[in-house]
Amino acid sequence: MKKFITTFLLISFLYLNGCATLFSGSSEDISLESDPPKAKVLLNGSTMGKTPLTLKLKKGNSYIIEFMKEGYENKTLSMSYSLGAGWLILDILSGLIGIIVDASTGNWNEFDFTHYKAVMDEKEK
Repeated sequence: MKKFITTFLLISFLYLNGCATLFSGSSEDISLESDPPKAKVLLNGSTMGKTPLTLKLKKGNSYIIEFMKEGYENKTLSMSYSLGAGWLILDILSGLIGIIVDASTGNWNEFDFTHYKAVMDEKEK
């Protein structure tokens, strides 16, 4: 009986969750650097700190990241994401519930990159 319950719980867990929800979560770490270092980082207009910096961003959302440093031109990055094809394939193989879960949560989305280095030009005098 114990083996049956364990097997039932395992199968239920796998089929009632999407693959991306189970294995990758709803957010992703994005590593930010700048040249020169110690540039101020704004996320959608809110100050987040200075480079180097790692931000945990929710998948499926768009973000504008700005890099600012006195004496240098500002650099703006538009964070975009795309559907993770591997997650979609695994969801199709695991069943309809996985597709519904990952689609509704947006967890099958992936940012186009997880590391960015802003190379900032000096302002002309």
